[in-house]
Amino acid sequence: MKEDLQLFDYWPYDNRPKIEWPNGARVAFWVAPNIEFYEIDPPLNPDRKPWPRSNPYVTGYSIRDYGNRVGHMRQMRLLDKYNIRGSISLSAALCDHHPEIIEMCLDRDWEFFSHGIYNTRYTYGLSEDQEREMILDAFSTIQEHTGKPPAGYLAPALSHSPHTLDLFAEVGGIYTCDLFHDDQPTPVNVRNGSKFVSVPYSLEMNDTIAYVVNKIEPRYYGKIMRENFDRLYEEGADSGTVMCIPTHNYQISCPHRIRAFEETLEYITGHSDVWITTGREIAEYYIENYYDSSREDISRKSGEAS
Repeated sequence: MKEDLQLFDYWPYDNRPKIEWPNGARVAFWVAPNIEFYEIDPPLNPDRKPWPRSNPYVTGYSIRDYGNRVGHMRQMRLLDKYNIRGSISLSAALCDHHPEIIEMCLDRDWEFFSHGIYNTRYTYGLSEDQEREMILDAFSTIQEHTGKPPAGYLAPALSHSPHTLDLFAEVGGIYTCDLFHDDQPTPVNVRNGSKFVSVPYSLEMNDTIAYVVNKIEPRYYGKIMRENFDRLYEEGADSGTVMCIPTHNYQISCPHRIRAFEETLEYITGHSDVWITTGREIAEYYIENYYDSSREDISRKSGEAS
């Protein structure tokens, strides 16, 4: 790995070109349901074990199956209620395993972006050619089953290599969710020189991080999400911000947790100056309206600093 990522330049949050979202919205708000498929006996990877116990790890596998058979339906009804189109972080294998879910999302004009093939197969240890093949496989599978190539990428199980974003840009992608460094979209440096951006996707708001890592109770998680929104809404009066809630249908959609999520969606959508949108729409709008001016501002400030 290089001394630093070199994927983005240091660009302080203050005194950037002002972002104005459609209809004067302060916050671009999007929900990213991770709809994943886990193999019960995946190929071994020396860098990471998919399951903490010996196979078959029935409890871990079955709760994820619960997500795809019960949790997804519950979350979809909730997003329908608040007229929110999901931006699906999709394990491409789901297209073959559960095509019914793909059809339900297509009926609602949800976005599909790539989350690899399986969430039990990682980037770790792959050669550049092997990773390119994996990225292209997921990309073409999603395009075949949804009629549209995925615009965004979230690496499977957040596993990366130094070439991950370069490779995704080269197959035609325009945004990543893998960088957690900002509350606004930012340009990303990719080797083919295409216009490629980071769209904020928050690990802090991610339900798996909240429930499994930080062990936060549902009511307090709801409070955190609303307070996160309040701060971004306040700052968005000066320049538009982005809030993402990444979800997993086997986490947020459990019966004892769904109310906290519903109360949060009701609160956020109760504000008229919020752009309820998708990851693709944020990326496309930013590239069309702010990418060039952002690059110029970064270059100017880098020159002044040097």
